[in-house]
Amino acid sequence: MRSLAAFAGLLLAYCTSLVYATALTYKLDAHERACFFANVEHKGTKVAFYFAVQSGGSFDVDYAVRGPNDKVILDGTKERQGDFVFTANDEGQYEFCFNNEMSTFAEKTVDFEIAVENEARAELPSRQGSTPEQTSILEESMLKLSAQLSTISRNQKYFRTRENRNFSTVKSTEKRIFNFSLMEVALMVTMAGLQVFIVRFFFQGARKGYV
Repeated sequence: MRSLAAFAGLLLAYCTSLVYATALTYKLDAHERACFFANVEHKGTKVAFYFAVQSGGSFDVDYAVRGPNDKVILDGTKERQGDFVFTANDEGQYEFCFNNEMSTFAEKTVDFEIAVENEARAELPSRQGSTPEQTSILEESMLKLSAQLSTISRNQKYFRTRENRNFSTVKSTEKRIFNFSLMEVALMVTMAGLQVFIVRFFFQGARKGYV
């Protein structure tokens, strides 16, 4: 148990030294443009950007990623989700913006994550009597576990997005069925009243003619 706990601690320390990330959920109002920033300290750093529209409108949003020189790196219109990795060629502040100006009244909830991967890796503490081959094997195992955890996290986000969209479709369908049922009931009541009125009109007209 102690060796397992020590291994988990090493894995956590190793992974946190590689990447720092920000995962947020933001409610984007109609006609709103919101921007978020990440600082890159070294050239050649890998930057990962993920987003998914969880609710609102047609589940789409405009986005743009700009570098320190206001150079557009990524952009798109009416996208439901995106998962990108790019290399930062310049040091400085990178801007990640979401634009909901095309919506007249629809609010949108956006999940997004910005991850900056540092090149410097933590050095694993060496045990007395251990060989470099054993250390490299342990390092490779940590990298594989880190990649698997990242894959699991991505899958969870994907399934969450699918669940939210399917639930929204179910709610929309339920609302349409309810409204159609109300219209059908109103039409049936109107037709019944009209039939009673027509029958009474005929009988009243027949009595007048008989008299």
